[in-house]
Amino acid sequence: MTGRVPDYGQFCPVSRGAEVFAERWTPLILRELLNGSDRFSELQLGLPRISRNLLTQRLASLASAGVIERRPAERGRGFSYHLTSADEELRPVVDALGAWGYRWGGADLPSGRLDPVLLMWFIRRRVQVQALRRARTVIRFDFRRPRRSFWLRIEPPAVDLCFTDEGFDVELVVDADLAALAAVWLGRVRLADAIAAGSIRLEGDEDARPLFGRWFGLSPFADGGAERILARAGARTSVL
Repeated sequence: MTGRVPDYGQFCPVSRGAEVFAERWTPLILRELLNGSDRFSELQLGLPRISRNLLTQRLASLASAGVIERRPAERGRGFSYHLTSADEELRPVVDALGAWGYRWGGADLPSGRLDPVLLMWFIRRRVQVQALRRARTVIRFDFRRPRRSFWLRIEPPAVDLCFTDEGFDVELVVDADLAALAAVWLGRVRLADAIAAGSIRLEGDEDARPLFGRWFGLSPFADGGAERILARAGARTSVL
């Protein structure tokens, strides 16, 4: 991998890898790319605090280093960003970093780290579409503080996150405290306990409410996911 990136002035492979991977925001950009985001606007949803200019610079650096490939968009203007073999080989590194952070980075959820757009982007990504039988299912999420609503329009296999009401019938309304829903998604709090505490309330028909816990996918690090990822990483290391 070549390209003009900051360097440590060492020949050590760890330093060479860190020069590409360890720049601020780069691991999160790779997280988004590895999870299927390939347009600039999609990357911005998963990285709400990065400036447009900095995201452009980081993408250019990754393309120059051979980690991603930039292509003209098939539809509309702009470009799309695609994985290369170098990026795919970083998948276990990104997974292991997330698993380590889940185990050792702390379970607290300070308000300054919570973002309803980012949470909804993550929820959209983990919807278990096989649990839904309807051709179209629309769920509205109403957050209490800050007061804001989002819609998930699920038309298997597609799941779209909407920021305005498109006029479709809503099968289920999820009225939630932002921190509580984030804790449930992370697997730190059981959904049943959050409902019992009143921090999450489900409003909808009798079919939609029981299905919520089946199609609402948790973080890949929840329910032992972090431990399994780290165990696989340890197994790979022992083989090497």
